Amino acid sequence: MTLNACGDTLPFPTPGGQDLVVVTQTGPLTYSADEAGAATGLEHDLTRLLAEELGVAVRHEVIEPGEIGDRLNGRGYHLAAAWLSPAADTSIESTPPLFSTHDILAQHEASLPLQSLDQLSGKTVHVLAGTRQAATMQRLAQEIPELTVEVVDQGNIIDLLEALGEQKVSYVAMDGHLEELANQYVPSLRSTLKLSEAAPIVWWLGKSPNPELRARVTAFIEKVRQDGTLNRLKERYFGHVRRLKQADVEKFLGQIRTTLPALRKHFQEAERQTGIDWRLIAALAYQESHWDPFATSYTNVRGMMMLTEETADRLGVGNRLDARESIIGGARYLNILRDGLADVPEPDRTWLALAGYNIGPGHLNAARTIARQLKADADAWYDMKRVLPLLARPQYYSRLKSGRARGGEAVIMTENIRSYYDILSRNEPPLSVADQAPRLSRPPM
Repeated sequence: MTLNACGDTLPFPTPGGQDLVVVTQTGPLTYSADEAGAATGLEHDLTRLLAEELGVAVRHEVIEPGEIGDRLNGRGYHLAAAWLSPAADTSIESTPPLFSTHDILAQHEASLPLQSLDQLSGKTVHVLAGTRQAATMQRLAQEIPELTVEVVDQGNIIDLLEALGEQKVSYVAMDGHLEELANQYVPSLRSTLKLSEAAPIVWWLGKSPNPELRARVTAFIEKVRQDGTLNRLKERYFGHVRRLKQADVEKFLGQIRTTLPALRKHFQEAERQTGIDWRLIAALAYQESHWDPFATSYTNVRGMMMLTEETADRLGVGNRLDARESIIGGARYLNILRDGLADVPEPDRTWLALAGYNIGPGHLNAARTIARQLKADADAWYDMKRVLPLLARPQYYSRLKSGRARGGEAVIMTENIRSYYDILSRNEPPLSVADQAPRLSRPPM
């Protein structure tokens, strides 16, 4: 993608005419596309909402990290949304802040923790090109003797942090918002040193932004800050990453290497039958039984997917302790729960179905009734994860036909599955297109 280097302002986006053109870059905070080409990401979703507000289509132009500085000095776009702070060039206008963040130093847990900036002397810090952290480290290199900064212009921050986990590099500068998310992929990393003060995250509007667009974007940002949209989006992408401990992640990564290979074919067969991503089914199975086909609970739910005897009979599962039967039965049951939430948009539909897998559809429906009574959104996981624990309180469950339920447990289970699914998606490839079921039902994560 080549940006127009002249100073001309793009026409204001109009329905059926000019799209809203957004420059971005790949990353867990910005933009990513799955195997089917469906795009997700915190800033992707925000700019899509902005386009809906304007009544226009949006086109995302993805550039490499090393190109961000040169490309964004030109024009050919309406705004740049790439987890940016205000530009050093003060002639480049930016929006009001969306978030606030700071830069931190990540290192391997086996290395001695650095606790002051002076200790960076003689060290080599790797940083992704075109990021705020690159500017931070270049500034510190002017102040700290013998500090070496290695700028990486290929891959993304998770790739760089995985190199840290493998001890191929010693130190990485990263955004503070990524710390908990990164720990899911690289449990051996530690962050002990703050590299910068708080900095705003903004969108760049360029040197000569359209005045009407500037006003509309400013009003949009004020609106999403006030109405809770920003908080809901942060919850969608990062609300689940605080649940797993380091030991949980390390154990799961070990099970991926040792136990998953023998089970993979069953999870993939379940995807072919149901259309649900096999990695999500595997994440559910791990949460339920730690991939133990003989698991049994005190309530007599049994097998890899911990099915009740009644549910197994309804699904035609003859032997709950047979790994293949249990996995396919559990995937089919999850699909039944998702079909019962057909009007709920993804990914909330899948998260609610997972909660229903734990407490049963009757209790889930009761919780959604409570949500409506409390003026909460019964279709939004952001609201329902706060309502579900109420099923354990007498003032609520005493009025319900379904009775008491451990709704808080369902929330924790669902959040853990989301984390396991993230880890599997990073470490395991999807089913090839040729092998997929005709009807795909993957939730956009």
